[in-house]
This record gives sequence, C-alpha cells and structure tokens, in this order.
Amino acid sequence: MFGRVSARYDLLNTVMTAGLHHRWRERAADRAEVEPGDSVLDVCCGTGDLALELAGRVAPDGHVVGCDFSEPMLDLAREKARAQAAAGLRFEWADALDLPYDAGRFDAVTVGFGVRNLADLQRGVAEMARVLRPGGRLVILEITQPRRPPLSTFYSLWFDRIVPLLGAVSSASEAYSYLPESVRNFPPPGRLAETMDAAGLERVRWTVLAGGIIAIHSGALR
Repeated sequence: MFGRVSARYDLLNTVMTAGLHHRWRERAADRAEVEPGDSVLDVCCGTGDLALELAGRVAPDGHVVGCDFSEPMLDLAREKARAQAAAGLRFEWADALDLPYDAGRFDAVTVGFGVRNLADLQRGVAEMARVLRPGGRLVILEITQPRRPPLSTFYSLWFDRIVPLLGAVSSASEAYSYLPESVRNFPPPGRLAETMDAAGLERVRWTVLAGGIIAIHSGALR
C-alpha cells in the first residue's frame, strides 16, 4: 500500500495539512535537541523530509540514517537527498520491530507519522529505545484525535469523509481510507506516554498542536 501511494505521498500530505506538515517536522526536530556531530536514526522515514531536516542540524560531522520498509518511499528519499546534496545522510531498508542496529548506537531516534502503522506499538517503541544511548532522546510526531468540539467535529468530517475522497481522486482510495482508521485505533497522548515510560524513557512529555490534531512526544533514555 505504501509503495503504491509513494509517488503521490508528498503532494497529498501538503494538500491534507495545508503545507503545515513541514513545520510540524521542524518542531519534532527541535525536540530531538541534536547537535553537530550527533548520530540520529529516523524510523519509518517515508520520503525523507524529517531525516533531511535532522541532517542539516548534525552537519558537518554528524550522520543520519533514515530507515523504512517501503523501497519506493526510500527511492524518493534518496532522490531528495541527492537533489539537496545532503551530506552524512543515508536511507536503508529496515523493519521497525526488529531494527538492525547495535544497542546504544544513536544520540537521538525520531519517527514522524509512522508509529501508528506498527503492528506492535510496544515492541516498536522498545526497539527505538534499545538503539538509543543513555540520555539519548526519542521523539514521536503523530496524528491524534481532538476530544472536544468544534475541533473534534471538524476532525471527524475531514478525516472520515474528505480524506477518503482525496484518496479516491488520486487513485489511492485504499491508503486514504486506511488513514482515518489507523488514527482512530491509535492510543491517545497519555497512553503513548505510558508506552514510552515502560520502554525505559524518562521525562516523557507531549505537546499538542493544530488544535489537538497533532502530538509530539519526547523522552530521554534512563
């Protein structure tokens, strides 16, 4: 499914978020608190926007690995990296539930709009924590559900009706019917914070953006 929508993924993200997804990724990168020379892993990297943002922050001596299980998404990420002459950045295939990296390897791990797609959320968060060095930060950027009207009413209209229509127009109806379903099944911010705490992260906090539609969680490995 992700492979089939890869060519239209960036355009539809921009349409669905009015271009705000770029700013949300910048905010997530801020929370990672990376510095030049750091080593960063971006899990479920998709077409690479968050990894590219992070690469600019760890340059010139740091490096970023973007990993995903969709090769068509990775191909687009590599094209972006080449076009921007991004140094210290590579994209490679990996399963988020069984990351092929040594424990304690990275100064920060990020995931943007990916954890709700994991078949086992606890295992995925535990894997991200495993590859962090002590004190390293995990940052999760994800869609969430506003709980109070009028935003909750607008959200329901947008995600349950308009988004599937956008998918149908773009010949990606399966993927964009899946999107609202995946958000409905994803735990609210407090429960995601509990999952991060159980994986060994401390000082877990979250910020809700866009009237309650987006949440950014962060925590540091004990």
